[in-house]
Amino acid sequence: MALSDADVQKQAEEEFSIEKGRLVQAQRLKIMEYYEKKEKQIEQQKKIQLSTMRNQARLNVLRARNDLISELLNDAQLRLARTAADPEAYQRLLYKLVFQGLLRLLEPEVTVRCRPQDRLLVEAAVKKAIPEYMTVSQKRVKVQIDREVHLAVNAAGGVEVYSGNQRIKVSNTLESRLELSAQQKMPEIRKALFGANPNRKFFI
Repeated sequence: MALSDADVQKQAEEEFSIEKGRLVQAQRLKIMEYYEKKEKQIEQQKKIQLSTMRNQARLNVLRARNDLISELLNDAQLRLARTAADPEAYQRLLYKLVFQGLLRLLEPEVTVRCRPQDRLLVEAAVKKAIPEYMTVSQKRVKVQIDREVHLAVNAAGGVEVYSGNQRIKVSNTLESRLELSAQQKMPEIRKALFGANPNRKFFI
């Protein structure tokens, strides 16, 4: 049975509507996919920006902490200069620094370097340290104070003790002692200033 013009028109319209619906749905899916992708990209960018901001904040905190510790060490450095201002206390300290240097080297001949202004105090410290050293180590030692090479006049004080051939040095200047103490005590200093580190897992 032949289709009438009206039937053909109706069928064509139905097919057009179906195709139109299919195209619209396909386009809608494309648009949805596009915006989903955009949302994911924006979310990812937010995460990256947040992570960057957190890292920057962490770095700023670390920088501020390091600056504070540097200030404290600089302040301690300035206070070192006051140590030599008390002759009696400084004399006792020089004796201990010389004595320790001798015990660490255990050499038969030793050279001691000091600031030019400390020469007499160091001579007295050496005179006291030699018999103490010989009693403790059961070794003899010849100590000379270097009259040609000195520690800097503006150094905080203390001594450098060298083996006879000057290949081995014990740096017992006040600056080096401060640096050593700062390195050894740094975990305690950080804990006292900033509290315990929650990320730290091992304690020695």
